[in-house]
Amino acid sequence: MARADSNLLEAYSRYRGKIEALVKVPVKNLQDFSLWYTPGAATPSMAIFNDKPKAYEYTGKGNSVAIISNGTRVLGLGKIGPDAGLPVMEGKALIFKILGDVDAFPLCIKAEDVPSFVAVARALEPSFGGVNLEDIESPSCFEINEKLIESMEIPVFHDDQHGTSVVVLAGILNALKVVGKKLSRSKIVVMGGGAAGYAVSKLLIKAGADSRKLLVGDSCGVIHPGRKDLNRWKRELSTITNTSSFSGSIQAALDGADALIAVSKPGPGIVSPEMVETMACDPIVFACANPIPEIMPNDAKKAGARIVATGRSDFSNQVNNSLCFPAVFRGMLDVGARKVNDEMKIAAAKSIATVAEERGIDEEHVLPPMDDCELYPREAAAIGEAAIRTNVARLKVRPDEIYEVTKARLQRYQKILHFIDRHGLYPVIYPSVQKNGRNK
Repeated sequence: MARADSNLLEAYSRYRGKIEALVKVPVKNLQDFSLWYTPGAATPSMAIFNDKPKAYEYTGKGNSVAIISNGTRVLGLGKIGPDAGLPVMEGKALIFKILGDVDAFPLCIKAEDVPSFVAVARALEPSFGGVNLEDIESPSCFEINEKLIESMEIPVFHDDQHGTSVVVLAGILNALKVVGKKLSRSKIVVMGGGAAGYAVSKLLIKAGADSRKLLVGDSCGVIHPGRKDLNRWKRELSTITNTSSFSGSIQAALDGADALIAVSKPGPGIVSPEMVETMACDPIVFACANPIPEIMPNDAKKAGARIVATGRSDFSNQVNNSLCFPAVFRGMLDVGARKVNDEMKIAAAKSIATVAEERGIDEEHVLPPMDDCELYPREAAAIGEAAIRTNVARLKVRPDEIYEVTKARLQRYQKILHFIDRHGLYPVIYPSVQKNGRNK
C-alpha cells in the first residue's frame, strides 16, 4: 500500500466517520430530560397528529435531508455497493453541513432494483424535508427519480442529474461571456447520454440554448429520432435536441461547435486533440469525468481550446456540485418547497454565475471557488425566491431574510468547528482496538 493511502486510511480510522449528531437544545438537569423526551414530547406529537405540517415547526424535519444511494455507480469507482459507498456519502453530508448548515444523513441501502429502492425512500419521508439521490446507475436512476418525484411531498434532487446540470449551466454561461458568444446562438455538443448528459441537455434548452444546435452523443454516435437503440430517456432527448436530425459521429458533430460538454467516462483519450481542433474559434471544453477527464486540460489547450473546465480541484474551472446542492437544499428547506423545478435550477445557476462574474471572470475563472462565503447565502435566497414565484413553497420568506439567516447559520457553524478544534473535542476511540489509527 502506498504511503499516501496508508496515511489517508489512518486519518479515516482515527475519526470513525465524518459526522456526528449533536444536541442543540439546553440540557442542564433531569427536568430538561422531561421537557425534551417524556412526558414533554407528547404535546408536540399530538399537535402533529392533528396537523401534520406542524412537524416542520416542532421537529428537525425542516432541516433534515436523506442522502440515499445503493452504491451502483459511485463517482470514479463504479459499482462498489452500499457499504463501500458510505465514505463518499458521509463526505457529502459533511459538505451539506459546512456549506449549507443542512443536517444530511447518509443512507446507503441494499436495494438495486427500482421497486425496492423506491419503497425504502418513500418509507423514510416522515423524517425528512428533502431527498438527495446519489450514485445510482443509469437507467435505474431515471425511473427512481421520476417515481419518487411523483409520489413524495418533499423535494427529490438527483445530484448526478440536477446538481451537475446547474453547475455546468453556470460555467457555460460565464465561459460564453468570456469568449463573446451567446447561449442562444452557440452550437453545443454534449458527450454522454446518461444521467448527467440528459439533465444538462434539458436544462441548457430551458435556459435558452437552440435545440437545433444542441447535439447529444453516446457511444453509438449522435442521438437522433432515426436510431432504434434508444431507451425512453434518450428517445426524449432525440425529440428536443438535434432538431435538424444530424446522424453522424460525435467527432463529426464537433465540426464548428462552440462548446463541448463531456460527461461520459474517465479518460484520457476519450476526447482527442484532433476533435478539439475541428471546433469553432475560441472553443470551450468541459471535460467533467472523474478521476481522469476525457481530455487533459493541457492537451485541450494545445489543440486550440480557449477555456477548459474539469471536475478536478487541481485544475482551473472546477465543475463541482458542491457549488450547488448545499445552497439549493438550504433555500428549499427554508421555504418548505414541495419539489425542485427547472426555474429553481436556472435561478441557482445564474446565482453561481453572477457571484463568479462579480469576482472577475476570465479563461481560468468561470466558476467561483468552493470556499466563496458569499455564494451559498446568495444562491439559497435565489432558490427560495424561485420556489415561491413558481408556487411550490409552503412558506413565504423574503429573499433578503433567507440570505441573512443563511449567512448567520454558516458563520455559527464555522465558530462551532473552530471551538471543537481549539479545545480538541474530537471523538474518543478505545485504545485497545486502535493501533496507528487502524484496528488490530
